[in-house]
Amino acid sequence: MSTIFGNKIKTLREDKQIPQRQLASALQIDTATYCKIEKGDRRAKREQLPVLAKLLEVDSKELIRLWSADKVYDIIAEEDEATQILSVVAENIVEYKRKTAKL
Repeated sequence: MSTIFGNKIKTLREDKQIPQRQLASALQIDTATYCKIEKGDRRAKREQLPVLAKLLEVDSKELIRLWSADKVYDIIAEEDEATQILSVVAENIVEYKRKTAKL
């Protein structure tokens, strides 16, 4: 698993000197599970992101981007043409947004 998201929340937590057990408690999980999220061994649940954003004083959209980036990374990182795949996806998203904006 990728650690883009985990690295970010670890850095933010350390900068704010918040113990892992405090974030784990706020997320209603044990500290070991929270540690796995920071290490990238486990993925946070999407519904946990607003709680983390509030406690870490960061924009929830930023955490959603990083969390989503981890998911995409895990799917295509080992593909030979990963960057080309991302380009195709980006182009299709732009087209989709353009079409739906017209509706």
